[in-house]
Amino acid sequence: MDDREDGAPHGPGGRGFYGAVTVSERGQISLPAQARRDLGISAGDKLLVLGDPEQGLALMRVDRLLANMEFSPVLKSAVKERMAEEEGSGTAGGDAAE
Repeated sequence: MDDREDGAPHGPGGRGFYGAVTVSERGQISLPAQARRDLGISAGDKLLVLGDPEQGLALMRVDRLLANMEFSPVLKSAVKERMAEEEGSGTAGGDAAE
């Protein structure tokens, strides 16, 4: 593991560990500031929440995922449709209180 001068430990490929977060009663979390800086996440950015029953959750910026989906126009279209539906219903990202 590789510790950067900012103190955030990083492993192969720039993968980092930024600490732990606590889920609020409304299902909300705050992303560590250093993670936001390192990964270029700004206020208003859309993040996809990906899940795997064995490995847990992962977050990914929508624009980065779409840029990597040129190989799968069907999947890219499905993601765009879902994003449009969520924005239209005012529940982008789902209801945190569920």
